[in-house]
Amino acid sequence: MTKNTLPVVIAGAGPTGLMCALALARQGVPVVVCEAEPALTHDLRAGTFHPPTLEMMAPYGITARMHEHGLQVRRWQIRERRGSLVAEFDLGLLADVTPYPYRLHLEQHRLTPLQLDALRNEPRAAVRFGSPVTGFEQNPHSVSVKLGQGEVEASWLIGADGGRSTVRKLLPVEFEGFTWPEQFLVVSTPYDFGRHGFTMNAYVADPLEWAAVFKMPDAGPPGLWRLAFPCEPGLADEALLDPGNVQARMQAFLPQDREYEIRYQSIYRVHQRVADKWRHGRVLLAGDAAHLNNPLGGFGLNSGIHDAVNLADKLGRVWRGEGGEALLDRYVEQRRAATIEHVQAMSIRNKRLLEERDPKVQRAHMEELVAIASDPQRSRAHLLETSMIAGLRKANSQQSKSRPAPEGKDGSRL
Repeated sequence: MTKNTLPVVIAGAGPTGLMCALALARQGVPVVVCEAEPALTHDLRAGTFHPPTLEMMAPYGITARMHEHGLQVRRWQIRERRGSLVAEFDLGLLADVTPYPYRLHLEQHRLTPLQLDALRNEPRAAVRFGSPVTGFEQNPHSVSVKLGQGEVEASWLIGADGGRSTVRKLLPVEFEGFTWPEQFLVVSTPYDFGRHGFTMNAYVADPLEWAAVFKMPDAGPPGLWRLAFPCEPGLADEALLDPGNVQARMQAFLPQDREYEIRYQSIYRVHQRVADKWRHGRVLLAGDAAHLNNPLGGFGLNSGIHDAVNLADKLGRVWRGEGGEALLDRYVEQRRAATIEHVQAMSIRNKRLLEERDPKVQRAHMEELVAIASDPQRSRAHLLETSMIAGLRKANSQQSKSRPAPEGKDGSRL
């Protein structure tokens, strides 16, 4: 074991890359974040933070600042779209295991500036915008990272550059899994769904058109309500985003006597994929570069933060010569296990529950959820799982072993 002197280079200045950089810098590890874009991106999709994620970011001052504008969501629901059954879960049941017994809603584009501010106060950290990683060459002791302009000699390279990761594509790695056939339409409106009994996070089951509902803080009170719907495969984005179509989808969800005010609308494809290898020599993957999942449950952004903190802890020890590279293999084992066995499994299960087409089966699912929500012990177990606490505990305690990715509905490997 030898101590390094070269910096760690991180490709990508998203939540995962910035969190990993901050966690490394706080350990005294020099780090250079290389971001292809000229500035932080304005991503409107993610925005739900689970209790363990808030715990992980708290030592860096991030969580406290998130609470200045974020919405604390203690209760969330699963509802029938065309029925009366509502299962409501209270995260307050977890107050004895976490200082944050709620979900915190805050747009992703409000998180990354907080992370960047904290990182800029670290003397051993640097962030280079407009500097895409275009290639790399590694040897047993270092990695030469090629940028759009110039080159950086690094001790390690972390690919945290998103679902279309250049770093991953340059590795002999398969991004196993599948893409859901339908796209998602995401619409934001100031209309208050709370007056109709919706909690600030709700999932609405329906065999034809399920929906996910979130309230986001936006620029401040009263905030915005964000809705996600599945779209019919094959339709062009222009047709899906047509104002008439968007208005029709909103009116079909909850009719009212006037048009909805629409602030934002977007379309995106949804994937369920996991890289078969997260480490190749001195190059590692984290966040969306390593795994993608559908947003039902709010696991994607959270699991990226979990990757970052786990990896930074182990890589910091390796960089200082306090541990061997087996620690990095342990990172891969722990985080890949959590991704496959919990994040992928739960997000797929959530989508299939909401879109179940057999009315009798869907009714049975809903009745079971109502029964779980009504029983404090069963509800607590359900909340430990859906808040990612149980999955993290299990993955972090498991012994290393090879885990094949699960298969999708069509038999494709996840």
